Amino acid sequence: MALTKLNKEGSHISSINCCIKGGRDVEVYGSPTEKAILHWGLKLGMNFEAIRSESSVIHLFPINSEKKRGGVALQLPDSGVHIHWKGAAEIVLALCTRYLDATDQLVAMDEDKERIFKKAIEDMAAGGLRCIAIAYRTYIMQNVPSSESELAQWAIPEDDLVLLAIVGIKDPCRPGVKDAVQQCQNAGVKVRMITGDNVQTAKTIAVECGILVSDADATVPNLIDGRAFRALSDLQREQIVERISVMARCSPNDKLLLVKALKKRGHVVAVASDGTNDAPALREADIGLAMGLSGTGVAKESSDIIILDDSFATVVKVVMWGRSVYANIGKINQFQRTSTVASIVILIILTFTSGSPLNSIQLLWVYIVMRIIGTLALATEPPTDQLMNSLPVSRSEPLTTNIIWRNVLIQF
Repeated sequence: MALTKLNKEGSHISSINCCIKGGRDVEVYGSPTEKAILHWGLKLGMNFEAIRSESSVIHLFPINSEKKRGGVALQLPDSGVHIHWKGAAEIVLALCTRYLDATDQLVAMDEDKERIFKKAIEDMAAGGLRCIAIAYRTYIMQNVPSSESELAQWAIPEDDLVLLAIVGIKDPCRPGVKDAVQQCQNAGVKVRMITGDNVQTAKTIAVECGILVSDADATVPNLIDGRAFRALSDLQREQIVERISVMARCSPNDKLLLVKALKKRGHVVAVASDGTNDAPALREADIGLAMGLSGTGVAKESSDIIILDDSFATVVKVVMWGRSVYANIGKINQFQRTSTVASIVILIILTFTSGSPLNSIQLLWVYIVMRIIGTLALATEPPTDQLMNSLPVSRSEPLTTNIIWRNVLIQF
């Protein structure tokens, strides 16, 4: 069937940025979305090598975070040209004027049919599926730029598309994510989900992860569209930014605006990401966390910490270790002040009453015991789960707190 053939051909778009290894068991490498589309193409009977040998790539438009879609122009054996697009389902659907039905007939896209397709997208999104639409159009080879310079600047036509398929991809939460989110919330760390998915998909995943308690929490500004957020003024963004839990259909610049607004409100901001386009947000954040497995080189270079296992649960360990270091510094500070004050007072009293009580070697030994060995013991104390039950410390909090001064006086 022509529909199946075109869908196989359309699945070929994903193979450009992926790797397929043949053999008895086919292995697909790449991003989760690309892998899912290629697996679907393989189930349709796609022969990757055959399709690649039958067509050649004329020009590629990579998936753009602003346009939420990507396209490729393919030259066929008969010198014809097929232009395939894939991307956010509702955006690609809006570019389609026709669709290919089950009998391989081209049918005009009327309002009723468009409404049916939109309802299907909404239903899949409500089930937590990431909706991707695949469409194509034919083109005349003579209209394709011939020179390399013109081809590099060529905008692949994206009008008058024919809808081939709308697919829903399930991206389930990894085990332990909901517990990790709950631990962060108990520790006073607010977890925000910033995603390019549509609002319905983002809401379902946020509820599944525990970022939103229920669907009743999915109201503006708790759940906001990226386009609405960027349309606000700086002052308006600062006023609502603390209430935002989920931002859908956002661009990399929206993430940067969110980070800046939170920092203006005095918050310590950490950003976890794996994309090249998120580098500005990673650099702007107080702490940038990049994914070690799926993260790009640019994201890793722009980050402060690399999470090797790509697990959000590891973020909890990052917070725990950070708090452990801070707590150990406080213990060392308290120990040093207590021992120093006590030593000075004792030496002064003994000096005036009975002469110098210690010679230079003895003073050196006391210094080694108190400063080096004691500090080393406190500095190497491992983190405990109890650290995640306390609230974060303000960036303006003094290192020597009133509690430390109180303990110094009591212990002295």
